Amino acid sequence: MKSIKLDILAVGAHPDDVELGCGATIAKEISLGKKVGILDLTRGELGTRGSAEIRDEEAVRAAELLGVTIRENLAFADGFFVNDKEHQLEIIKIIRKYKPEIVLCNALDDRHIDHGKGSKLVSDACFLAGLRMIETKLNGVIQEAWRPKQVYHYIQWKNLKPDFVVDVTGYIDVKMDAVRTYASQFYDPNSKEPISPITSKNFIDSIKYRAQDLGRIIGTDFAEGFNVERYLAVKKLDDLI
Repeated sequence: MKSIKLDILAVGAHPDDVELGCGATIAKEISLGKKVGILDLTRGELGTRGSAEIRDEEAVRAAELLGVTIRENLAFADGFFVNDKEHQLEIIKIIRKYKPEIVLCNALDDRHIDHGKGSKLVSDACFLAGLRMIETKLNGVIQEAWRPKQVYHYIQWKNLKPDFVVDVTGYIDVKMDAVRTYASQFYDPNSKEPISPITSKNFIDSIKYRAQDLGRIIGTDFAEGFNVERYLAVKKLDDLI
């Protein structure tokens, strides 16, 4: 059976990374007719609250809310996956399977060690996926080489200076609904589970006010920021808003 061709593949080290980092952007792209998929590297089994099984269910509901075409999980070891051949090959198989034009992945540097590791791992795999001498198979069939045209990194805990921002006015509510799907992870005044930095009300509020602040800077209501690995280019000056 022929695999679905994606326009965008959004990758997160943990379920909820994509929703938090670029949920409004992918909701907007889907509304514009793009096919978007999500790949989670781990099941988030080391999370302070909830369990891997609960997050599996939350991820399914979040994907439905966003309207993504596919969502897969590679079940790497949360906190302990590394950037080596074994892990790279698993991501290469996914890239060649769905042939995305654009890959969105974790922040270049962040508080959680998996975010920076995941960022580099995915970026390296995107490059290697384009080398035809690296052989991978899907259902026993040798895959064709494929390299995404662009790799962009969404911003997470650290307030990194974005290289560009996307106007996501009109899509912030979809993002927030998808984030709140992970009820086991975030602010709940009635929860008896341990407290962590992401369980505070300030954190859940910050998701919206950070997008609001980026929007303010570019003259819109809301925006999400991204970092790049190479120079951005425009065909003419008025391509910028």
